[in-house]
Amino acid sequence: MKLIESLTIAIRSIFANKLRSSLTMLGMIIGVGAVITLMSVGRGAEASITEVYEELGTNVLSVIPRSPEISGGFALSPVYAPPTLTMADAKALERLRSVDAIIPINENFITATAAGESKGGLLHGSTAEYLQVMNYTIAAGQFITDRNVAGRDMVVVLGSGVASALFDSDDPIGQNIKMKKQRFTVIGVLEAKGGAMFGISFDDIVIVPITTYQARLYPQQTAAGEDAVASISVQMTSIEFTDDVSAEIEDILRRRHRLTGDDKNDFAVVSSEQILEIVGQVTGVFSIFLGAIASISLLVGSIGIMNIMLVSVTERTREIGIRKAVGAKRRDILLQFLLEAATLSFLGGGIGIAGGWLVTFVISQLDIGGFKLAATVSPDIVILAVSVSVFIGLVSGIYPAMRAARLNPIDALRYE
Repeated sequence: MKLIESLTIAIRSIFANKLRSSLTMLGMIIGVGAVITLMSVGRGAEASITEVYEELGTNVLSVIPRSPEISGGFALSPVYAPPTLTMADAKALERLRSVDAIIPINENFITATAAGESKGGLLHGSTAEYLQVMNYTIAAGQFITDRNVAGRDMVVVLGSGVASALFDSDDPIGQNIKMKKQRFTVIGVLEAKGGAMFGISFDDIVIVPITTYQARLYPQQTAAGEDAVASISVQMTSIEFTDDVSAEIEDILRRRHRLTGDDKNDFAVVSSEQILEIVGQVTGVFSIFLGAIASISLLVGSIGIMNIMLVSVTERTREIGIRKAVGAKRRDILLQFLLEAATLSFLGGGIGIAGGWLVTFVISQLDIGGFKLAATVSPDIVILAVSVSVFIGLVSGIYPAMRAARLNPIDALRYE
């Protein structure tokens, strides 16, 4: 029996039992759709985060506290490390060569209120060079000055999202807002930047002088009793100087922190490229994990195909006997049932691809707090999903097909 004839018979059998075939394909449709959607979302998250760091520039180094007692990736997180950096550390780094600007940063979440309106956002305490390093632009008013930092002035610069939420179309410049029951005067508004990180829009930001942050909002000291800084961002003149500047930062801070010999650093110098690499590894594992979860649906679908094919073999025992009696060989019967199982999987996979693409498209259009996920269905994901679905169909159809092929034609003809 030729391949085309076997395929034709398989397709006819599938369409002759539409309800049964639809229910059989359902598991494959859900499985393939879930694999495509979840893997696309995982890759979209990776692409979105990568885009964010690339916008900040690859020529920026971050100095953050590091706990010498904790090993691994968590050692790099300020959440798990006691405060060790100070304004004096940032000042000492200003003499570095091949550096354009250096800013200390403190940050926390805060709610700002004005005229009965309130808006949550990310509070940054920093200095006048913040605009340059963080790639923001002033839309109205002015930014924080060195004089504001020196005087611990109660002034604030608002991101466009916060300004819009608190003042709508009114001019915010010169207006007052309250944070932690303290009054601040708005001196500037930033241009809308777009984008987000971990669900926090870059436009939902509030910036105050770092000295005001330390004295009035969230005071925190190092073990030596100095005002602590959460991180120090160092903007280099070129990415080519990354290794040299990192070595100089380490040398200066080790001497300032009186670390000698085998003492481990109580800080870490991290480049944007390193952060991107770590993010890539994490999101890569995340995507694989999501794909593995979705693959459970494919496994369930394969079991469904095997069950239905076994039922089909039982129902069509007499038909198999007739075909064998008129000359069909064992391999013809085997091929017919394998093709039927593969066709069910292929059709289910095709519908699953369309469904997965549709769901991914809808997700990519969602705007959550200014954050849009760049989720797209790439060809390799589609090829993988289709290949897996057909493979699963073939595997799950092997046993029923072999069982059908081994039937004795005489016994099959007598079957009622």
